[in-house]
Amino acid sequence: MPFQIMINGTSHSVDADGDTPLLWVLRDVLGMTGTKFGCGMALCGACTVHLDDTAVRSCITTIDSIGDSRITTIEAVGKTPAGKKIQDAWLAHEVPQCGYCQSGQIMSASALLASKPKPTDADIDEAMSGNICRCGTYVRIRDAIKQAAQSGG
Repeated sequence: MPFQIMINGTSHSVDADGDTPLLWVLRDVLGMTGTKFGCGMALCGACTVHLDDTAVRSCITTIDSIGDSRITTIEAVGKTPAGKKIQDAWLAHEVPQCGYCQSGQIMSASALLASKPKPTDADIDEAMSGNICRCGTYVRIRDAIKQAAQSGG
């Protein structure tokens, strides 16, 4: 069935079953591989994207549930003010090691900063709790979020 979806400011017509997860539409249909598959059960956060500026797990978000919502992926989050701050802080703190989880981490952190420009430690814990980093870079992730929150612009 054809669906019209808005991704990173561009309208895309995709032919997929309605129950197809957004993750597979992004990766397999549209070739946008920045969003990663981790667990397929919304437990790890690797597949996080923004749906109308809210962080969601694309592995369980079906294409028929999107409607007119705007989707932002890791490929475009750096064009948003919060995304740019997060990406700059990520580099400054050398957050990535293997890098596999980083797109999801950045998407969750960007959504947090967009909704709460000055997050508390509790806010950071809540927003990032669903994102797993097997390399254990959690301290650098927290430091990067705090730096991004303190940066101007």
